Amino acid sequence: MADTDTERCEYLYVHEDVVKQVTSEMPQDEILYDLAELFKVFGDSTRIKILYALFEAELCVCDMAQLLGLTQTAVSHQLRVLKNNKLVKFRREGKNIFYSLSDNHVRSILGQGMEHVSE
Repeated sequence: MADTDTERCEYLYVHEDVVKQVTSEMPQDEILYDLAELFKVFGDSTRIKILYALFEAELCVCDMAQLLGLTQTAVSHQLRVLKNNKLVKFRREGKNIFYSLSDNHVRSILGQGMEHVSE
């Protein structure tokens, strides 16, 4: 198998100006780690289903369980992960707790993701 030039970069010519620019703009490792952890949350299809349902409407756990064909326990477990990652918020109305997407950033991420996979 023959190596291509891109596979064996031996630093013959480094574009120092570009490397310096990117280095100055690169977030700290801790921030990049947090970003990677956030995207891991989106790696579970059950959580995506919950987020997409909340994209459409504010729902309680019972509604989500019925809608998605899951147990209330399963929905509650996934909501805990989503809350811990600040992707959903809740409000109490009497004994009921209603969940929604935490902000427009989450709505935008889901919307752009759907656009991307629909192309």
